[in-house]
Parts: sequence; C-alpha cells; structure tokens
Amino acid sequence: MTLFLTESEVACLVSVAELVDALEQAFRDKAAGQAANVPRGRAALPSGTVLHVMSAAWAGPEVLGLKAYTTSREGGRFLVLLYDGRGRLLAVMQADTLGQRRTGAATGLATRYMARPDARTVAVIGTGWQAQTQLEAVCAVRPVEQAWVFSRTPERRERFAQQMGERLRLPVVAAASVEEAVAEADVVCTITTSREPVLLGRWLRDGVHVNAAGSNWAHRRELDAEAVARAGRVVVDDLPQARAECGDLIQAAAEGAFRWERAVELAEVVAGSAPGRTSPSEVTLFCSQGIALEDVVAAHLAYERAVQRGVGRRLDLGLDGG
Repeated sequence: MTLFLTESEVACLVSVAELVDALEQAFRDKAAGQAANVPRGRAALPSGTVLHVMSAAWAGPEVLGLKAYTTSREGGRFLVLLYDGRGRLLAVMQADTLGQRRTGAATGLATRYMARPDARTVAVIGTGWQAQTQLEAVCAVRPVEQAWVFSRTPERRERFAQQMGERLRLPVVAAASVEEAVAEADVVCTITTSREPVLLGRWLRDGVHVNAAGSNWAHRRELDAEAVARAGRVVVDDLPQARAECGDLIQAAAEGAFRWERAVELAEVVAGSAPGRTSPSEVTLFCSQGIALEDVVAAHLAYERAVQRGVGRRLDLGLDGG
C-alpha cells in the first residue's frame, strides 16, 4: 500500500543538513547520467491560479517522482508523489516543508562547493518561510560566526533575527538596508518575491558567494545586471530550466551583461568537471530555480525514514504501492 505523510510528519523526518549530503550524491549521479530532471510546466487560469508540475528520476535508489502544486491568492498547496523502479506508488506526501528544506539544502550544497573555505559571515535578503532554511543551510556547511538579515518590514527582520539567532546560537543582526546587510558578508542569499533587483552588483565584496534562490519566473529578478556580470562563476541547478525561468540571468542576458555559455550546472561542479571558484577574490553566483530532482531526493529520504520509524498512514489506492 501507499504511504501518506503529512507536513508535520515530514518535518520530523528530514533535516536540512542531511539533505545537503543526499543532494550531493544525487547531483554527482546527474553528472554521470544517472539522474534525469524535467523542468517545471505551468497551466494558469484567468483568475491567476496556477498549477505547477515537475518530475525527475534518480537511478541510484531506483526512484521516480513528481511534485504538483497550485498557487493562488490563498497561497500554495504542495504534493509530492514518489514511485519505485517498477512504477509502484510508494508515497504521497504534503510537501511545503519538504520544498522549504530542499531549497535550503540546494543553497547549502552550492555554498559547500563555491564559497571560500574561510567564509564566516552571511547575509540573508528576505525573511519569509524559505529564508529560514537558507541561513540554516549555509551554517551547515561553513562555521558561520555572524549573520545579517534584511526585510523591508522592520518588525519582520527584527523577529527573524531574534528567532534564528536563538535557533542557530548565532549573532544575527537586523540590518537597516540591503547594502548594510551585505557589506561584510562572505555569503549572500536572496530569497524574495521581488520583481525588481534587490541586490546591486556595486554592493558586493570581492570573493563573495551569492545564492539567488527567490525567482523562478522569467519576468522576476533579484539581482541587477552588474551583480551577474561581476560573477566569475555562474552555476545553475538545471540549465534547461534556468533558460526558461531564471529571471536574473534571462534579463541580464537581454541587457548584454551575461552569455548563457558562461553558465554551468551544479552537477558539473559537484562531480569536479567544472570549478566552483577559481580564486579567493572571485565573485561566484548560484541561481537556484528549485528542480524536481531535489524534491525526489528529499521525498526518498523522508520515505525511507518513515518506513524505518513506522511513521505515516498506509492507503489502499489500488495502485500496488510498496
């Protein structure tokens, strides 16, 4: 029978730090042709409600899966379906928390390979649901000693700074501006819903690593063209998906500040066929769209843990689940 997992159950089964390691193996497999990713497709109603569907296969553990979710004025609703190598439906799980943690873990993996080894400071631009795991993931791969956070709403940035500082036992300062937040940062994470740039290239220090994780629409961007142009290394989680929806790179290319030939996939960096950085002073950029392979990896980990611990409900859907 098929296993069903709720948001709260998933939250107890999968941590960001564990997912960083799991994604590392999956991206290495992707470079070897042992994982396939199908970019996100979207169908929209005139009302603005959108259905998003994305899928992937991972040969290592012989699993396949898809994420389907809707976004509307009421928010988002997320589900992941996980299948085994024989096509049996192993699990259905609510996937908002799963998505939050896999997005953070992708940032953590990119930071592991692209940030300077001596990186000790981080700035997070954005204080929403996804921002929490951005900071958590960077702290999982570097011994962070200081963090800054910025949101346009003072109350939100103060609350985020207090809560995350207590959770991570780390000094987290609510900055008064983006420029102030990034001034001394070795790693910068942008995780906003902005349509216009929030991070300008002239604010970036030499040697900084930037994770741009907020935009997966061609008409939205978090970075200006100068920020993209300053990056000596530009890495994406999946090139076909980035070409379709990475607003940061699409718009920089349209302005003549970027050529797609410069972009490499994170899988190549993890496998060692492309460098994450070439010098301590180089600015590096990871543009994260959030891909289905990351969801399948996270769902597989959650499923394995759930079976081990007896978590979840078995459903007889007549689909010969595991």
